[in-house]
Amino acid sequence: MSELFEPLTLRGVTARNRIWLAPMCQYSCFAQDGVPTDWHLAHLGSRATGGFGLLITEASAVVPEGRISPQDAGIWNDEQARAWRRIVDFTHEQGAAIGIQLAHAGRKASTYSPLSGQDGTVPESEGGWRTVAPSPIAFPGFDEPRELTTDEVAGVVTAFADAARRADEAGFDVVEVHAAHGYLLHEFLSPLSNHREDRYGGSFENRTRLVIEVVDAIRDAWPEDKALAVRFSGTDWLDDGWTIDETARLGKLLSDRGVDVIDVSSGGLLPAEIPVGPGYQVPLARAVREGSALTTGAVGLITEPAQAEQVLLDGDADLVLLARAALREPAWPLRAAHELRIDVSDAPYPAQYTRGAWR
Repeated sequence: MSELFEPLTLRGVTARNRIWLAPMCQYSCFAQDGVPTDWHLAHLGSRATGGFGLLITEASAVVPEGRISPQDAGIWNDEQARAWRRIVDFTHEQGAAIGIQLAHAGRKASTYSPLSGQDGTVPESEGGWRTVAPSPIAFPGFDEPRELTTDEVAGVVTAFADAARRADEAGFDVVEVHAAHGYLLHEFLSPLSNHREDRYGGSFENRTRLVIEVVDAIRDAWPEDKALAVRFSGTDWLDDGWTIDETARLGKLLSDRGVDVIDVSSGGLLPAEIPVGPGYQVPLARAVREGSALTTGAVGLITEPAQAEQVLLDGDADLVLLARAALREPAWPLRAAHELRIDVSDAPYPAQYTRGAWR
């Protein structure tokens, strides 16, 4: 049996294999109401029928002003939760598990969708809004954000917990806290974007306080038999920024607070020179896995089945997450099963697709 096709159980949730769909924004809530649509059903549903063990939705905002673009999905109200429910139910019918990524984009919110062909901050006259951040420091090319007050920081924590309750009602198996890619929680972690002088800025303990408060609030609101994940940027790839050692250190703290999985990406806080290449973030996942002893996911130009299998065999991670490769090939796990010599009867084919199985 391939390591890649071994089931993985976290609390009461079992993923049928260790090939997970990474969260990828679709910018397809064209009514700008945060409600997922038929596009989201088709996008996620095709990966469920394609054999992925667990799907993670795109970044779904916990408050309206937390959206990356006006076309982003959300889970700040019950209408959105009801719309997610049919996607969750279809995914489960195909034998896959599903998680939702809870997010707040911070100073990188209110931006034009890449589908629009425009860059920068969407003005309020076009449906945008004033962004918020730990400190009034703009991301290059975007408008300057407003610094959150201490009371508003507490409101962010509440919003994440409320979103987790709705995610439970929608039937999700996992919630993933988005603390990566230069969005709000990552902005608090990095000294390059967090210049606060209160209890949320300065020391490692202070800069990590918001993430810990969010995790604690979600764990209180989220059922004990469901899994909790966090996505981190393992490093900013910049001098004096957030580091892989800090990520591993925070991971260890979170392992004692009910976090089950760390999903390790990198970058996004500021423009940086990143050594992009096949599996370039895998060493970051290994460092977090060794430093935190948590179940860890690797992501980043993992494109071939043998490559993904080797990541697990080498002990670099416990699972892999595919993004762009999954956009190109929704049934990537089925090809992987063939190339890794998994018998068709053991591969994650829907019954309707078995006649098209790789031979």
